[in-house]
Amino acid sequence: MGEQVKCSISGLVQGVGYRWFVFRKAGDLHITGWVRNSPDGSVECLAQGPRDALESLVNALRHGPRSAMVQDVSCEWSIPSRPYDTFDIR
Repeated sequence: MGEQVKCSISGLVQGVGYRWFVFRKAGDLHITGWVRNSPDGSVECLAQGPRDALESLVNALRHGPRSAMVQDVSCEWSIPSRPYDTFDIR
């Protein structure tokens, strides 16, 4: 199962294809979990997988798609308590 990271991404990240960007990147890295918009305009992402794949995802989160303007990415690392089978957009 590996590790888990939960990230909050702020900036211009809603309405610019950010969740689809994360969804595709997670698929490329064979990561499970989810990504969703938050009411405050940020995006939340919870991802599970091998540490190196998660670090690659976090690096991608810092850049996002060309249409996004990421200001900050804050992440918390942990051991998964509930495994996910897929990666979903919520």
